[in-house]
Amino acid sequence: MTEHFDLMIIGTGAGGGTLAYALRNSGLRILLIERGDFLPQEPQNWQPAEVFDRRRYKPDETWYGADGKPFHPGVHYFVGGNTKVYGAALPRFRKEDFGAIEHEGGTSPAWPIPYEDLEPYYARAEAIYLVHGAPGEDPTEPPRSGPFPYPPVPHEPYIDELCERLRRQGLHPFHLPMAIDLRAGGRCIRCKTCDGFPCQVLAKGESDVCCVRPALDSPNITLWTRTLARRLLTDATGRRVVAVEVDRNGQKETVHADRFVVSCGAVNSALLLLRSANDKHPNGLANSSGLVGRNYMVHNNTALMAVDPLRRNPTIFQKTMAVNDFYFRGPNFPYPMGNIQLLGKLQAGMLTAAQPLVPKPILQGMADRSVDWWVMSEDLPDPNNRVELRSDGRVVIHWKPNNLTAHRKLVEAAKEMMRAAGYRFIFIKPMGIETNSHQCGTLRFGTDPATSVLDPYCRAHDVENLWVVDSSFFPSSAAMNPALTIAAQALRVAEKISK
Repeated sequence: MTEHFDLMIIGTGAGGGTLAYALRNSGLRILLIERGDFLPQEPQNWQPAEVFDRRRYKPDETWYGADGKPFHPGVHYFVGGNTKVYGAALPRFRKEDFGAIEHEGGTSPAWPIPYEDLEPYYARAEAIYLVHGAPGEDPTEPPRSGPFPYPPVPHEPYIDELCERLRRQGLHPFHLPMAIDLRAGGRCIRCKTCDGFPCQVLAKGESDVCCVRPALDSPNITLWTRTLARRLLTDATGRRVVAVEVDRNGQKETVHADRFVVSCGAVNSALLLLRSANDKHPNGLANSSGLVGRNYMVHNNTALMAVDPLRRNPTIFQKTMAVNDFYFRGPNFPYPMGNIQLLGKLQAGMLTAAQPLVPKPILQGMADRSVDWWVMSEDLPDPNNRVELRSDGRVVIHWKPNNLTAHRKLVEAAKEMMRAAGYRFIFIKPMGIETNSHQCGTLRFGTDPATSVLDPYCRAHDVENLWVVDSSFFPSSAAMNPALTIAAQALRVAEKISK
């Protein structure tokens, strides 16, 4: 007799992991599945050549652009999902991001819920994920019901001095909200391998450590690793999911439950619904709107490296500051431009993957004297930007970047900011289709089943016992890191499910 669960959660990242944690004491018998395994704690976690050159923790998986060119996606299949290797920046979206905003490239649509509906859950998510921050520094920050759970991550002296140089330009640099364990007796050693690396000492605020492992202390939560969901199976009416076909350790199984939550990431959640097409849902499960897989967004991203050849940058933990002065409008530009935030300190081994023809000593010399930024602008939902599942199983990502004028303006503003701060040489690298760690929007939520896939609590309009809780539900991408918003909505949905 196959075991039957009250709830099955597919995926253990910021959505699924947080949901499992929130429901651990609900009395529901929950099965949590993850296609990967626990990421091993090993010396290679912190070796740039292993992580970046050899792609040790990336899946051996190929997706394709609409032009037919293959690429290796920036996804990670482990317990904790992409939070295992993310940069641990956990800002809230701005209050205005929940309303319609006019951009140079078009309109960013309103969400079906206001910021106020999510605020209490943002606060809870910050506590769960050990977020360190300082209120009152960023003029764009949304209202808060209380302080950050932990004080900000202090700037190292070199960054403190840079912060003062930016203030003298009339800017408002602020402490980037960071999810790392700097509590008294905490695990964080403030190393230089946080952004893009797994944490060897488990000191990052990530779903695996903060949510999944504590959830497993409950006798009601079962975790299956190395278990890939292939299809969702419905009853004869098509209105209820009754089971999931999975590949578990290479064997096919069918798992039954009363309710189902899909949390595979924006691309893979859309693919799972498309693979689950049947007679009642010929174009993919929950796809009466035709929007499953559409409105794919990933942000417009550029890495910026500002070099002062006369000064070494001894900073080890660099990712402590951000600038939002251009978030809603730029200098001589009446439209939103976006967010600028420090990256983790670049190292030569990280640069060789991007610049294989430049000798390593030269790259090391540049990295020793650089300050490194991530420049991020909102991309706008476009139904033609979409995830397609070909009949042969090939995954095709149709993505044509938009709102690029605003992004170019932001990059120029960032360059000017750093030139004014004394940096003579500035190098930029725009990111392409493979940089998709901020993927979102493929199963947007809303109140109208004709124009959305999910309702405001992320339940499918077409299927009464199916929820999707990851960045798929975003109607817009804003210009901030998405993980905290995913976790906050997961807490909100968990409250609804438990009732």
